[in-house]
Amino acid sequence: MPGAPQGARLHKGKRAARNLRPTSALTMPPEARMSTPKKLPPQHQDRQPGLESEMEPKPDSGAEDYVGSGRLRGKVALVTGGDSGIGRAIAVAFAREGADVAFAYLDEHEDARETARLVSEAGQKTLAIAGDIADVAHADKIVADTLKSFGRLDVLVNNAAEQHPQESLEDVSAAQLERTFQTNVFAMFHVTRAALPHLGQGGVILNTTSVTAYRGSAHLLDYSATKGAIVAFTRSLALQVVDRGIRVNGVAPGPIWTPLIPSTFTATEVAEFGKKTPMGRPGQPFEVAAGYVFLASEAASYITGQILHINGGEVVNA
Repeated sequence: MPGAPQGARLHKGKRAARNLRPTSALTMPPEARMSTPKKLPPQHQDRQPGLESEMEPKPDSGAEDYVGSGRLRGKVALVTGGDSGIGRAIAVAFAREGADVAFAYLDEHEDARETARLVSEAGQKTLAIAGDIADVAHADKIVADTLKSFGRLDVLVNNAAEQHPQESLEDVSAAQLERTFQTNVFAMFHVTRAALPHLGQGGVILNTTSVTAYRGSAHLLDYSATKGAIVAFTRSLALQVVDRGIRVNGVAPGPIWTPLIPSTFTATEVAEFGKKTPMGRPGQPFEVAAGYVFLASEAASYITGQILHINGGEVVNA
């Protein structure tokens, strides 16, 4: 196995992983989990990206009780935005299902160390790659580092994103618009372009869009626009690469408790977050990660160009 590239940290899995409670995060009823509260305490973080380590309660990645069944055994996955939130939950679930996981993040080093620990604890190798994914050269480097460390790539998860709420279109500056598209859309193009030559027959690409792409969001105009672009990108790319045996699908989460929330909303807005869903609460990252496991596995072998909606019951036009 090649060594870790300069500037990245390769962690070897501990095959003697800790004992886990025999209840899968996929089947444990939400009411049995303390991590699925209907009400969140007011809180706000004065930095972006937000930090999972400073959130209360901590988002539930499924690390305490997710038990895999080998659905991704022998695979290598690359997850962007994998240090926290949905990205961490995906990394944990993939590792518990037998995949080695490389993940990219900006500068949330403490959160990244915890994700690396969780993947390693599951008995899998992991590579943490820090840097700005909006930079074209770094987007290429993420893929190159993954290939150098693991020698292959089977599953790409484009999950990194940022948002900046504004009350009116006039408040969205040119700089904000460009930055949001650079991170959410352009980086997805760049990473996927670099990865495609290395995804062979059976390769999988999964893109994170949002419920806002379908119902809109008055205070997230630019963010919602990027998520709509991701839906179109997913469907179009699926048609382009289906003859190569590569499947491309997406997941459209609803309101999920991740660091993006306290770092972009006011404390008052956080306290109300997720209450308007039919289930009356925000979702947890582990509840979304299950969808990525399904779409990455052979159970979804006849699915491509589709979007999976995990949003607490909101009916949208798929």
